[in-house]
Amino acid sequence: METTIIKIGNSKGLRLSKTILEKYNIKDKVEMILEKGQIILKPIDKPRNNWEKAFREMNANNDDDLLLDDVFDDENFEEWN
Repeated sequence: METTIIKIGNSKGLRLSKTILEKYNIKDKVEMILEKGQIILKPIDKPRNNWEKAFREMNANNDDDLLLDDVFDDENFEEWN
């Protein structure tokens, strides 16, 4: 299928027809995969689906430690008063 790249403000984009949006169940977001000279668009229905379950499992396995130090550990908040 051939489609035209259109101007959107200072950027460019492509317009997907209602038929394509419905057929592939595309709502508000797509995942864009850049692979071997091609661009693949995959629909995202719920981008954070199952995160709550994964976080609970991480907590149960004591695998939810911060990977970076708290950014405010050495911050002096007195100067903000």
